[in-house]
Amino acid sequence: MAEETKGSGTATMETGENTVEVTFLPDAKTVQFENGKLPYKDHGKEQSLLDVALNNGIRLDHACGGNCACTTCHIWVKEGAENLSEMDDDEADRLDMAADLQLNSRLGCQAVITKPGRVVVEVPAWNRNYVSEEH
Repeated sequence: MAEETKGSGTATMETGENTVEVTFLPDAKTVQFENGKLPYKDHGKEQSLLDVALNNGIRLDHACGGNCACTTCHIWVKEGAENLSEMDDDEADRLDMAADLQLNSRLGCQAVITKPGRVVVEVPAWNRNYVSEEH
């Protein structure tokens, strides 16, 4: 199961060569799990950033259910882009409609962790304040 730390406090987390560590900003929530062992939560692609968030109780809106049909799971990848899947044409086309598009923008439902390592993502302020009917 994933471990979590909050804020700027220090925590000891055991890391192995197959460990994935994902930090969600601005809350600085960090989770760890073994690559390829994350249970699938039925939204987005398996081991996507959305899947990681849902597995660990981290709020990342996904109005379309993680089907690459909207941009509500839009995030910015701050570190570790090399540990994620390449963006495909469908994701790129959808991101063209996203608010506050940046060079490091990805859709959480489509950005799949493909290898162990550290990934840091930021949930944009407009997305953190978004009120969803599902919650």
